[in-house]
Amino acid sequence: MSFKEIAQIAGSAMAAQTVRLNTVASNLANADSVAGSEAETYRARKPVFAALMDENGDAAGGRVQVLDVVQSAEPLRKVYEPGNPLANADGMVFYPNVNQVAEMTDMMSASRAFETNVEVLGRIRGMQASLLKLGES
Repeated sequence: MSFKEIAQIAGSAMAAQTVRLNTVASNLANADSVAGSEAETYRARKPVFAALMDENGDAAGGRVQVLDVVQSAEPLRKVYEPGNPLANADGMVFYPNVNQVAEMTDMMSASRAFETNVEVLGRIRGMQASLLKLGES
């Protein structure tokens, strides 16, 4: 496997983790939003990743691809707040199905995965520099 292929794999992982961090940010930003009906309520989003194998079908050379960003199927929170201006005729409002603790955990995991792939790229650059120095001797 060439340095270029390794860099492409790490780059695809960084791109995927960026999508993951974007969905976490969106979920956390909307965690306390309220709506007067289920249809109008924000639903948590999650990215769906898939491994792309190399041309030989080898998983060791596989990159990651974001297939889609899907809405969570978890139930919404329905709360009785008759004084809320968005309340429906029954005095109910709907809150998103965002679990803030799970989102923070996901954010930490995505950040760490991104940092790890930055480290991989740094190591590749160092190895390439070492090879160039070898050629100077």
